[in-house]
Amino acid sequence: MQPARRLFLLDAARLAAAASASSIVHAAPPNGAGYPFGLGVASGAPLPDAVVLWTRILPDPLNAASSPRLAVALRWEVAHDEAFRKIAARGTAVATPELAHSVRVNVTGLQPARWYWYRFMLGDAVSPAGRTRTAPAAGAMPDLLKLAVASCQHWEFGSYAAHRYIAQASPDLVAFLGDYIYEWGPYRLQHPQRQVRSDESFTLDDYRRRYAQYKSDPDLQAAHLVAPWIVTWDDHEVANDYAAGRDERLSPTFAARRAAAYQAFYEHMPLRLPPPTSFASVRMFQRYDWGRLARFYVLDDRQYRAVQVCPRPNAGGSSSVNARACPSLLDPRRSMLGGEQEARLEAGLRASKARWNILAQQTLMAQSSQVPVTGPDGGRFWTDGWDGYPAARRRLLDTLLKTRAANPLVLGGDVHTFYASELRADFGRPVSKANPLVATEFVGTSVTSSSRPQERTAQQVALNPHIKYGRSDRRGYMLLEVTPKETRTRFMGLDEVRDARTAQRTLAGFRVVDGKVGVEVTSI
Repeated sequence: MQPARRLFLLDAARLAAAASASSIVHAAPPNGAGYPFGLGVASGAPLPDAVVLWTRILPDPLNAASSPRLAVALRWEVAHDEAFRKIAARGTAVATPELAHSVRVNVTGLQPARWYWYRFMLGDAVSPAGRTRTAPAAGAMPDLLKLAVASCQHWEFGSYAAHRYIAQASPDLVAFLGDYIYEWGPYRLQHPQRQVRSDESFTLDDYRRRYAQYKSDPDLQAAHLVAPWIVTWDDHEVANDYAAGRDERLSPTFAARRAAAYQAFYEHMPLRLPPPTSFASVRMFQRYDWGRLARFYVLDDRQYRAVQVCPRPNAGGSSSVNARACPSLLDPRRSMLGGEQEARLEAGLRASKARWNILAQQTLMAQSSQVPVTGPDGGRFWTDGWDGYPAARRRLLDTLLKTRAANPLVLGGDVHTFYASELRADFGRPVSKANPLVATEFVGTSVTSSSRPQERTAQQVALNPHIKYGRSDRRGYMLLEVTPKETRTRFMGLDEVRDARTAQRTLAGFRVVDGKVGVEVTSI
C-alpha cells in the first residue's frame, strides 16, 4: 500500500473514531480536575449571519493527561450584551479526545454587522467571555474596517506584548498570516530570556503540546478575546521551509509529520472548514467579504507549491541563488499556490464587487534582490519567498490586471520586517503604460521572531526602488483602517520585545487612495 493511501485510511479511521466517541459523553471533567478553559476561547471566520467559536478543554497546558479521557459535552452561549442578559443563541458541543477535546461551533442565525459576546461552560466552570462580530450585509458599504495584522510569534524570542496592544486597539478583525507556532523550543510556560533549540515537534502529541504552550499566554488570549480572526499557516506550523511534500531533511516520513501538524492546526484554530476526511491534505484557501468595502482572499502558499530550486547539497528548503546560475528559477511551470488555488483566486477577483481586494498571504511579494539585478549575476534571490517563484508571481500580478479587481492590496508576513512596496508585473522595467503599477503591498514584522540588522535592510531598499520602506529592527504588528475612500496603514513597533511591559510607537504611516495604486507616506 502506498504511504499516502495508508495515511488517508489512518486519518479516516481516527475521524470515524471521534464521531463514535461522541456517544460517550460526560457533562463535566473528572473530580479534582482544574479549570478546563486554560487555553482561552477564540472566534473567527465571520459571515454576515454566522461566526465560528473555538475552545479546547485542557486544565494543564503542558499535561495532556489533565484532560478527560472520554468525550465531554460543553454548553455555549452567544449574547447581545456582555452581561449575557439577552441571549442570541445557545447550544451544546461535544469535545472528543480524538480531536484533543477541541471544539468549533458555527453559530448561525446572527444579525449582520453586530458585536456579540460568547462563552463556553463545562459543569460549573465558565470560560472567559469573548467578543466577536459578524460581517456586514452583502450589499452594505461600511464606513470603516479596523484591521490588525500579525505573524511569526516564536515563543523563544520575546513576550507577546504586541498582542496586548492589538487587544487595546479594539480592531473589528484580526488577520494572522502564519507561523502561529514554531516547531521547536523548550516546553515552558514563561517566555525564556535566551534561545534554546530543543524538543522539536514530529508527532501529533508534540504539535498539540506546542499549541497548548503558546495558547497559555494571557496576551495572546486577550487578542483572541477582542475580535474574530481569519488565519492561514506558513512553514513553522509544520517545519522550517517545507514545500508541499518535502522538508529540509528530505525525510521519507515527512507526509506523516505534515498530517500531524495539519491536524493540530485544525484543532486549535477557529476555522470555517468542513471536517477533513483526512489530514493528509487540508484546503486552506478562504474568502471573506466585509460588505462591499473589502474582500479577503486568504491564501496557502505552502501546501501546493513547487519545491525550492537549486537547494543546498543533500537538503531541501531555501537557498540564496544567482539568477543566471539557476535557470530553473524561471521555469514557467512552477507554482507557489497550485493550479486549483490560482483558479479560485482568479474567479474570486473576477466576480468581486468590493472596493478593496485584499490578499492575505504569507510573505513579501515584491522583488527583493540582494545584489544589483544589472550586475553579472542578474541578481541574487532567496528561493523560499515569491522571488523563488517569479513566473507564479507574474501570473498572479497579471491576473490582478486582467480581472480589473478594484484596489488590490497585498498583505504579508514571514520575513520579520516591515515593508511598504509597489508591485508591478515586471520589476526589471520602469513603470509605464505597458508596465503599470498593479498593487500596493504592506508586510508586517514579527510578533517576536528575530530579524537582520537595519543596515542590511536599508541596503536592500536602496537596491529595490519599488520597496518604499523597510524596517527590520523592531517587532510588532500592523494596523489598517479601510474606508471607501482610502486605506491607512500604520506600522506599530515595540521598544523592547523581551520586556512584557514595553512601550509601543508608530514607526511609519501610509495611505492608499481609492482608484490609485501606490504608497503615500503620511504623518505619524
